[in-house]
Order: sequence, then C-alpha cells, then structure tokens
Amino acid sequence: MSFKIMSDEFDSLDANEKAGIGATLIRCRVLAAKIANELRNKKPEHFVDKLSLADLYASLEYAAVVLEQTAKTIGSTTHRRPLPPTQPTQRQIA
Repeated sequence: MSFKIMSDEFDSLDANEKAGIGATLIRCRVLAAKIANELRNKKPEHFVDKLSLADLYASLEYAAVVLEQTAKTIGSTTHRRPLPPTQPTQRQIA
C-alpha cells in the first residue's frame, strides 16, 4: 500500500518533472559508478591527507543516509532532508 502512495505522488507530476527526476537519477548513477571506479583504483598512499579522506567518507556516508531515508519514507507524505553528518572524530580519521 505504501508503494501506491509514492506511485500516486509520482503520477501526479507533469511530464517535465518526471523527466527531470529520471535524468537526475541517471546522473546520480553515473556519478556513483565513477566514484566506485576511482576508489577501486586508489591505494592507501593516495590519501596522505587524512582530512580529505575523512571529508570523502563523510560525504559518502551522507549520501547513504539520504538513500536509506528515502527508502524508509516510502508511503510517508512528509519528506525531510537528513541532517548532514557530524565532523569525523580523530578515531574515524585514523
């Protein structure tokens, strides 16, 4: 039943909005694939700057939270953006 609500919500959009959502989803998939390929080729020595690696991790963690929250809000009429992740601790960086 919750899938029906999201489907109804999507169905109520006009063609331009649907096309925009579809195009954005494709761009997200392309970017995610590019990031995955780049990370696959990286070695630990490429990340001498621990803060850059921590920033990358925090950004990926935030993206994962957005996707998870999107999955949980199926059927909910309230769509809220998640809070950005907190600054990584020294333990997360090390």
